[in-house]
Amino acid sequence: MSGEYEPVDSPDETTVFPYHDRTPPTTADVYAARQIVSRHLPRTPLVRSEALSARFDADIYLKREDTLPTGAFKVRGGVTLGARLGDEFRDRGLIAASTGNHGQSVAFAGRTFDIPVTIVVPEDANPSKVTAMERYGATVRFHGDAFDDAREHAEELAASEGYRYVHSANEADLIAGVGTAGIEVVEDLPEIDYLFCPIGGGSSAAGYSLTVGELTDATVIGAQSEDAPAMYRAYSEGTLDPHDRMETFAEGIATRVPFALTTEVLRDHLDEFQLVSDEAIKRGVRELYESERIVMEGACAASLAAIEQSADRIRDSTVVFPISGRNIDAEKFEMLIESE
Repeated sequence: MSGEYEPVDSPDETTVFPYHDRTPPTTADVYAARQIVSRHLPRTPLVRSEALSARFDADIYLKREDTLPTGAFKVRGGVTLGARLGDEFRDRGLIAASTGNHGQSVAFAGRTFDIPVTIVVPEDANPSKVTAMERYGATVRFHGDAFDDAREHAEELAASEGYRYVHSANEADLIAGVGTAGIEVVEDLPEIDYLFCPIGGGSSAAGYSLTVGELTDATVIGAQSEDAPAMYRAYSEGTLDPHDRMETFAEGIATRVPFALTTEVLRDHLDEFQLVSDEAIKRGVRELYESERIVMEGACAASLAAIEQSADRIRDSTVVFPISGRNIDAEKFEMLIESE
C-alpha cells in the first residue's frame, strides 16, 4: 500500500509530513490542551522533598509525573494529539519511534481513542517499556542499534504505509500537552524561583518554558548529559546539525539529532541550559532512591545534577524539578543503586 502523504522539506535531519504543524505553540495553546488532558489524566502532585531541601538549604519540590498512568510525562502530549487526530488517520493508525516513554504515550492514546498504533524501537529497547507498549495494545517492531535507527525506519513506514507519523518533538500538540504540567505547578506554587528540567528532544522543557517561564518570575533551566549534547549545541549555536556524540546511559535523553520545533521554542523561551556529567546523573538516581524511595529514570536525574551544579545560587530559594519518569530497566536500576 502506498502512503497518501509523502515527506516534505524538513528543517532538521528528521522526516516531517504535510500534516505536521511546525508553528510553535503558545501559552494559550497549553491552556487549550489542558481541557483535553484534564479529562483523561489525573493531576500529578507537587511534593516538598525534606531531604533535598535540607541538603541544598532551599525549598525543593518534586513534580511527580511518574504517578501518571504510563509512569512518565509524555502521555500528556499523547492524549492531546490523539484527541485531535483527523478522521483520515483513525483507520490506518499512528506510528512512532521510541526508546520507551514516547511509545507508551502514543500507545496509551491509541487505546484511549481506539486508534491502532505501531511503535518502532531499537533492538536493545528497555524490556519493561516494550511490555507496557504492548499492554496498551501497540504493535512493537524492533529495528537498529539506537533510537535514530528506529526513527528513520518509522519514518519510512509512515511514507510507505500511510500511517500518521507521531514525531517525538516536531509536534505542536505534544509540546502543548506536556506543558500542562507547568500550569499545575504555577497553580500549586506560584512563588517559584527556579525550575530545572531534563532535555532530550526538548518537549518537556519547552512546555515548562511556555508556562512556568512565562507566567512566573522563575528561571527555567534545562539540563542534558554532556555525553549526548545535541540539543545543547542546537540551543547554544542555532545549528540543527546532528551531533557525533551520543554515549549517555540515560535513554530518555539519548539522541544525536536536534529537533527544529523544540529548539525554536527553547531558544525563544528557555532561560538557561546546562550540561551535566553522566556520573552526576547516576548519583542522582541513587540519591533519590536512598532519600525518597523514588525510582526514577536517568533522564530526570539530569535535573538533580544541574541543581547540584547550582547549589550556591539556589540557597534560600524555591525550586521545582519534575520526576519525569519511573520506567527505568530493573537491571540497570539495580546496578546503579549498588554502584558507588
